[in-house]
Amino acid sequence: MNNSRRVSATGFTLLEVMVALAILAITLGALIKASGSYASNATYLKQKTFAQWIAQNKAVEYQLANQFPAIGNREGDLNYALQEWRWRVKVSTTDDRRLRRLDIDIILSNGKFKKPLVSLVAFVGKPL
Repeated sequence: MNNSRRVSATGFTLLEVMVALAILAITLGALIKASGSYASNATYLKQKTFAQWIAQNKAVEYQLANQFPAIGNREGDLNYALQEWRWRVKVSTTDDRRLRRLDIDIILSNGKFKKPLVSLVAFVGKPL
């Protein structure tokens, strides 16, 4: 009688380990790309929100000035939320001579007004 026992080895083969590492590498690459996109989008949305607030503040400045704005363009710089911004306000007429239209564009200081971060249209009435 032969009492030899068969010893079975447990563990992973080299091929199984390589397949697992390939799957892990692909998954980690996708996660890194997704987190990078998330960070980029979060920054863009933060800047867009600040630009919207700046445009609304500029519209309120004109509305509270208690004077009828002159027709023409005005530009300026300001520091808001630890960033440098540029604003442009184009004041134009409307069909109602007692009302002026304000086209307000906001960009980062290194941007171009051809593609503003935010554009806002507001109206200012002639003070009574």
